[in-house]
Amino acid sequence: MSLNDNPVQALAILGPTASGKTALALSLAQACPIEIISIDSALVYKEMDIGTAKPTAEELSAVPHHLINIRNPDESYSAADFASSSRQLMREIRQRGAVPVFVGGTMMYYKALTQGLDDLPAADASIRKSLENRAALEGWPALHAELAQIDPPTAQRLAPNDTQRIQRALEVFLVTGQPLSSFFSEKKSDRSVAVLSLEPESRSDLHQRIEIRFAQMLLGGLVDEVEGLRKRWVLNSSMPSMRCVGYRQVWSMLEGEISMAQLKDQGVFATRQLAKRQLTWLRSMPERTVINPFSTGYAANALAQCQDICDRIKRTIQAEES
Repeated sequence: MSLNDNPVQALAILGPTASGKTALALSLAQACPIEIISIDSALVYKEMDIGTAKPTAEELSAVPHHLINIRNPDESYSAADFASSSRQLMREIRQRGAVPVFVGGTMMYYKALTQGLDDLPAADASIRKSLENRAALEGWPALHAELAQIDPPTAQRLAPNDTQRIQRALEVFLVTGQPLSSFFSEKKSDRSVAVLSLEPESRSDLHQRIEIRFAQMLLGGLVDEVEGLRKRWVLNSSMPSMRCVGYRQVWSMLEGEISMAQLKDQGVFATRQLAKRQLTWLRSMPERTVINPFSTGYAANALAQCQDICDRIKRTIQAEES
């Protein structure tokens, strides 16, 4: 039986970066027996704590967390890996009588879980290197413009400085002769995951929080964290871990490509661009319930909605056990 054949089995708390997803999930854990499944492509990496805003050791111990600290910084983790692991975790968590709660903002992971992904070609190291060499000469915006000619839908949803995804989209086209967008068929979204989406009505509130949080990351030792990673692991700037927002900008600073002042500005800008892409994904999900994380009475309202969903899921679990 597929997930689509079942009633609501899990809750997903989604939203752009810095919207308060983790705080809401931790509040819910005090009122409902839950286990958190991280839906964040950066939190999978060990030793990357500051720039990912990873939950603290106390927070991780307060409620069971999954899919955090499961890969070394020199390894990769795909959306397909996430979907497979998450389905297994959902079954195990429900068997323990708890409610699975997805928390994060990596929308491709959510899509992989609820809609599946068509088979994509494996990475081609030679083509990737060629694209990196071209980008060094021409700049990523030029490659983004090229992508807009061969795959307009993909180019439209990517920023000109979204190097990792631009490279992958061009790589897929060079390997297969087909645009990346052609590999993502329209499928009915899996409604067994109830989605609460934290979406600010005013971007200025979110932008202010992003700026404050990035400044706190720098004060908290983000540069030292990246320097330590470079000493302990054999890394390069093209690895998924080092392409995470914040880490990419620190890498450029350590390479002498930008100044410390530029690091702060570019880090904030990149984080805002990430939030913009996340909101675009979210607004394409008709199944979501929207709540403004900066509204009056938000905390109580959001918690009440989460508890209502959890109660529905618990009743389903109890019915399955009887």
